[in-house]
Amino acid sequence: MKYLSIILGALFCFSLTACDMGPKSSYGFTLPEGNADYGQQYFVEFRCIDCHSVANMQDTLMIPEGIEAIMEVPIGGETTKIATYGQLVTSIINPSHKVSDQYQVTPEIGNGQSMMRNYNTIMTVDELIDIVAFIQNQYVLKPVSPTIYKMY
Repeated sequence: MKYLSIILGALFCFSLTACDMGPKSSYGFTLPEGNADYGQQYFVEFRCIDCHSVANMQDTLMIPEGIEAIMEVPIGGETTKIATYGQLVTSIINPSHKVSDQYQVTPEIGNGQSMMRNYNTIMTVDELIDIVAFIQNQYVLKPVSPTIYKMY
């Protein structure tokens, strides 16, 4: 019983440190709702289409003539996990925060740096939240089939 109390106490203390609400935490940070229709326009205007393909939208994105993809990082479609609002915002304003190994394709970038352009000085906050609204609308959550374990 004594060990159980110690373990539960340690887990409680650990859980308190995991909920960082210090001065640099994101607690309380929210942005207003975005407009997905405007986001689609900005997605094309900022040339996100140079590197991103959008599931089921090849014909409706109004891609200007002469634009060819540099690479193809898919956005949208069916998935078992949809990125949170915060993850999408972070992916745009700090694309090197988390880069998949499959998209580190050029030796010049390397060192965990994203090939994505930095838009922080040219994109407004309104444009950012509209693009995030557009991107979030492109994903469809598909149900996860439970794993069936056989009895041994």
